[in-house]
Amino acid sequence: MGKTIVEKIISKHLGEEVKAGDFCVVPVDMLMCHDSTGPLAIKAFKEFEKDRVWDPTKVVFVLDHATPSPNERVSGLHDMLRSFAKEQGIQLFDVGEGICHQLVLEKGLVLPGDIALGTDSHTCTYGAVGAFSFGIGSTDASGVLLTGKLWLKVPHTIKLAIDNKLQQGVYPKDLILHIIGLLKSDGADYLCIEFAGECIDDMPMGERMTLCNMAIEAGAKGGIVAPDAKTLEWVRNRSSRSFVPQKSDEDAYFIDVLRIDAAKLEPQVAFPHTVDNVHPITDAIGTPIQQVFIGTCTNGRLEDLKEAAAILGGRRVHKDVRLLVCPASRRILIEATKEGVISSLLEAGATIIPPGCGPCPGTHLGVPGDGENVISTANRNFKGRMGNNKSNIYLASPATCAASAIEGKIADPRKYLH
Repeated sequence: MGKTIVEKIISKHLGEEVKAGDFCVVPVDMLMCHDSTGPLAIKAFKEFEKDRVWDPTKVVFVLDHATPSPNERVSGLHDMLRSFAKEQGIQLFDVGEGICHQLVLEKGLVLPGDIALGTDSHTCTYGAVGAFSFGIGSTDASGVLLTGKLWLKVPHTIKLAIDNKLQQGVYPKDLILHIIGLLKSDGADYLCIEFAGECIDDMPMGERMTLCNMAIEAGAKGGIVAPDAKTLEWVRNRSSRSFVPQKSDEDAYFIDVLRIDAAKLEPQVAFPHTVDNVHPITDAIGTPIQQVFIGTCTNGRLEDLKEAAAILGGRRVHKDVRLLVCPASRRILIEATKEGVISSLLEAGATIIPPGCGPCPGTHLGVPGDGENVISTANRNFKGRMGNNKSNIYLASPATCAASAIEGKIADPRKYLH
């Protein structure tokens, strides 16, 4: 019996063969902490009464969840991270650099075959480059800071074979919402989702990130795409560190294999208040909305902003709608500015927010009012997610969000694409 990507990655790190279901203690290649979770990890680490982290070159801190600081309490947490990073020699990305998951990949800090951890559930995003990555709690992170290792159970893998190509006006966000609607929020509990097939092969790296980012919303331990020539070119442009890409053997055991025909999909919308409450766009058309949010670690990349601008260009945001746009990183903001994407969005009536997470978890900026409906490109729509448990959040692609911003109600983006 062959092995899956994840079994191979863990076996390589241990220097011995393991299979799904085995328990082991693995060395890790990278640990990321951000400003909402890092302070707890630092406090727990200090309780060990040790002077140094195991390897500062394999740790990164990112200030992204409440940036720029909205109050003195948050400023104190930011200062704690800055001071600890400086003391330990840890790389820190400060205010305005962008969202942790975007930066980790953009800067080439995680490569194919790596085991990467983060104190954030959407750390599974890094699976887009063929890494085994997942979120852990702050207390677990303190142990990793000390030892560079983590105890885990090798997960089984479910394979999703995505056949054919997405139609015009249908995007990877629609695909992953459809998948979550099928699997439900616990359908992949402690499994790794391997995305494969013609549809995935055609996707650029940013779109693969969107898929892996939301694997956790089906309960998965991680999401992963086997590295191909596109992956290798992408990572080699960002890092000179050596790596060993892995792919599943043809006779690997998958706990389940599901096939999806991408050509049959239409735009999807997740209704409040769960991500797996997914409906085709036809069920959502006409729902009034007051706020639109385009950004996040799911859909704040350049191609996402371009999708929105293609629809909004030459048009205006509805008078009763607030459109917030938040690029996922400083680099993306610069590129979008150079290409005229930002000016197109501004002219349509958008408000540009500094790169970061703020509106998505409701930690800073863009908190909706009581009873308001928001359509967002984010990955979660739980009650209170954007900072107000009396509002309603719908999830969709950047294109659907842009079309809805124009009409003041949820709209099908395909009518704006020719």
